[in-house]
Amino acid sequence: MPEAKPGLDRRLVVILSIVFAQLLGASMILPVLTLYAINQLDMPKESAPLLQASFFIAQFIAAPILGRWSDRYGRVPVLFVSQVGTVISYLMIAFSPSIGMLFASRILDGLTGGNIIVAQAYVIDITPREKRTQAIGMIFAVFGIGFILGPSIGGALAAVIGQQGVFFAASIITLVPTILTYFMLNETLTAEERMANRGKATVKFTEMLKDRTLVTVLALNAFGNLSLGLVQTTLAIYGQDILFSGKDEATVNLGVGLLLGAVGLGQTITQTLLLRPLLKRFGDAPLVLFGTFIRIFSQAWYFVIGLPFALAIFGQDALPWLAIVGAMTFAAGTGIALPPLQSLATYAAPDNARGAVVGLASSAQSLGVIAGTLLAGPLLAIDIAGRPSLAPSLFNVFAFIALLIPSWFLVRKFGWHPVATPPPAPEEVAATTTSTGTMPVSGD
Repeated sequence: MPEAKPGLDRRLVVILSIVFAQLLGASMILPVLTLYAINQLDMPKESAPLLQASFFIAQFIAAPILGRWSDRYGRVPVLFVSQVGTVISYLMIAFSPSIGMLFASRILDGLTGGNIIVAQAYVIDITPREKRTQAIGMIFAVFGIGFILGPSIGGALAAVIGQQGVFFAASIITLVPTILTYFMLNETLTAEERMANRGKATVKFTEMLKDRTLVTVLALNAFGNLSLGLVQTTLAIYGQDILFSGKDEATVNLGVGLLLGAVGLGQTITQTLLLRPLLKRFGDAPLVLFGTFIRIFSQAWYFVIGLPFALAIFGQDALPWLAIVGAMTFAAGTGIALPPLQSLATYAAPDNARGAVVGLASSAQSLGVIAGTLLAGPLLAIDIAGRPSLAPSLFNVFAFIALLIPSWFLVRKFGWHPVATPPPAPEEVAATTTSTGTMPVSGD
């Protein structure tokens, strides 16, 4: 990670370094986990999506609670505990390779998986409201860098030392940010703020859900991540069945890892070069719409390159190179749409509920991924042109088209240009304005 520049908040550098190391370890196992369960532990291909679903079901339950706890007890303690849970979960897989232990590991990691939730809340704490989207974008940029290196390293390690060894390596790498959190990260919430957040003057989740903008953002998070869940769950199978058909296991592992690395490259380019100028020109809401259009193209592209006529025109060896286009455009669309979505969500809650609203957004994302992973099995059973792995991509095309409607609602509300002054925090608005959609502050 780069050194801090003059004037750059040291806390931001530390938290981004922690996020990078955390995501590097997590992304290393992505190209390995599904194929490990199928090829080494004889898990049926149609059941493999349940492995991913177990993590996101646990995270869906825990995310709002972890976010609320981070408001009440501090960002750093919750972040540290969640990191310890991740380290233990990887070691569980490495030491006890069985299907039952795989599920137990993913559930533990999901229940304690507040890493990114708390990191986002931490960055929001130290960032002015008008710069939140860019700050959240920096987290996604680091996420992209982790995805460039992690899957590629994981795929290469699996080819050299075996798939089980990847889990040992991921646990060691994840231990590094855990140590950094304990020794280097300062708490952003004062003791007085934490005590106040434990009182009754906090916003209930039910009150948050009365805000139409927040509900729209949560819906976009959920349905957008439904498609993301399908991609994550089926990409390794798609690679094995279509992109690297007929290749040996080591080649498939390496190829899927490099393809996920291309996703990270697209994410990084988007966040470092495109997001800031696009925000200055258009603002948050239009970028959500633009990102959705780009993701429609990416999934349509995946569907096209797997069809028999694509094989006839380009040949089998060209398909992985063509897939890079779809991977990078999918990452670009996601990178353009998600930081503005997260920023818009924070406008819908008072400052003493930042962690809670980020947790709600994460829970909505998990709900979408759960649905996507559970849909993956039935969709993989659908045979299209002799290629069952094509059905998830076709489904995603229509899913993203449906997302254009709530995206358009946000554009109608916020306009096509940047908002000169971000909306005030709800606690700055009188409770008498609740008829306009502003959330009242009430007992917890």
